[in-house]
Amino acid sequence: MMRRAGSVFATVVAIAVVSACGGSTGAGDDRRGSVTVDAGNGSVPVPKDPRRIVSLAPTHTETLFAIGAGQQVVAVDDQSSYPAEAPRTKLSGFTPNAEAIIGYEPDLVVVSGDRGGIVEALRRVGVPVLVEPAATTLDEAYEQIRDLGLATGRGADATRVVAGMRAAIDDAVRAAPRFARPPTYFHELDPQLSTVTSTTFIGRVYAAFGLRNIADAADPRGSGYPQLAGEALLQADPDLVFLADAQCCGQSPATVAQRPGWRDLRAVRDGRIVSLDADVTSRWGPRLPEFYRAVGSALSVAPGKVPAGG
Repeated sequence: MMRRAGSVFATVVAIAVVSACGGSTGAGDDRRGSVTVDAGNGSVPVPKDPRRIVSLAPTHTETLFAIGAGQQVVAVDDQSSYPAEAPRTKLSGFTPNAEAIIGYEPDLVVVSGDRGGIVEALRRVGVPVLVEPAATTLDEAYEQIRDLGLATGRGADATRVVAGMRAAIDDAVRAAPRFARPPTYFHELDPQLSTVTSTTFIGRVYAAFGLRNIADAADPRGSGYPQLAGEALLQADPDLVFLADAQCCGQSPATVAQRPGWRDLRAVRDGRIVSLDADVTSRWGPRLPEFYRAVGSALSVAPGKVPAGG
């Protein structure tokens, strides 16, 4: 333990010395210059073409690989499960540890929030940090991808990724059927009926298809993430139920049909329970088109469709 502590201390001291000389960790004292990125924590100067990136947010990990910066990534957090080649570690994005991060000698760290004062802790030793909070709109998601493109020297690739996402999402919405009456839906986050309203990012995905959220009325305080009472859900009797808790909690069309009262729901009776990939629905980055396509596909069995050309 004493040897380990001494090693960490030596690492911190070495990085601090480099910082005091005007550089940062890893490739920080090279002569590549820097670019300034306007992130959630303000205007952040980062070295051009950083070579040792640490990502502590699954969405941003996916983005870095999608824009071709994967070879520049040396470590990602324990929740970054995609893509498979991402260098997953025990680093935590929820409780980030400065010493553990410094051990990877990063020249750029990407996070979704400044938890535990990690931005200042790393700034003290010359490590630039980009804070890119969870997007609230599609435009914000696109902007974050462009931010990471600028930060990694992959601006053109980021622009192509955004253009591809726009086209795929537009195609999914355009190809979806139209309805005389907007179908209603319930998006389940867990078996306790935690859900989302139309004001959230997820809710806006469904709204793009004209769907009506039964949970909106259950959120008078506007939290965006209410817990629906079982009686309220049964009374609302949504046309579609989307399960985002299949992986975490083992929920499926078969398991929800066994819940008290659920067998009488139209969505259960008519086979309109849709299992979603929880990672795709909760990581608002390059794989967002998959979410839109899943919703569009589910609408093929929703009631009240207007005939094509009608």
